[in-house]
Amino acid sequence: MDVTTDAGAPWLIVGLGNPGPEYAMNRHNVGFMVADLLAERMGGRFKRAGKAQAQVVEGRIGPPGPASRRVVLAKPMSYMNLSGGPVNALRDFYKVPVDHIVAVHDELDIDYGTLRLKLGGGDNGHNGLKSMTKAMGRDYHRVRFGIGRPPGRMQVADFVLKDFSAAERKELDCFVDRAADAVECLVTEGLERAQSSYNS
Repeated sequence: MDVTTDAGAPWLIVGLGNPGPEYAMNRHNVGFMVADLLAERMGGRFKRAGKAQAQVVEGRIGPPGPASRRVVLAKPMSYMNLSGGPVNALRDFYKVPVDHIVAVHDELDIDYGTLRLKLGGGDNGHNGLKSMTKAMGRDYHRVRFGIGRPPGRMQVADFVLKDFSAAERKELDCFVDRAADAVECLVTEGLERAQSSYNS
């Protein structure tokens, strides 16, 4: 389903994570990492978003001309399990249709570094998605960044709140770069094209 309610509306790209330096390299913060790279590509810097509990960068994605898209990059500053409130506030402020929202997040049930893009669906126990869905329904896009399952008997909560391992970090920049490419493709060329290029 590639239909949008308003082709001229801005896109809201939300990197999910937890604020604060102690969380910066956690697996749960890969959404923030992708958002930071997209901001760098756009030549923007995150700033506080008025009354919304989030940081934003406004700009455009895509080649100059009619193919480029107006976007708002956002990082909720509310902690993961309360992401829905800030995202909904930004949606209202920028007048973004729900199907122009993209959540970039970690995904346990996908191998490390693998991407899956989709529109709608469940939250699969992800507290950030759960909060977003509660605030505005489920019909937003997701760019799911695989982090794999925890080893042995490690609890999921402990696993996602640990930093990527030394071995994982060797490829992390490459995978984050690919995820940012996937977001740009989704926004400029549509879900089907992005899925065929980046779902692996």
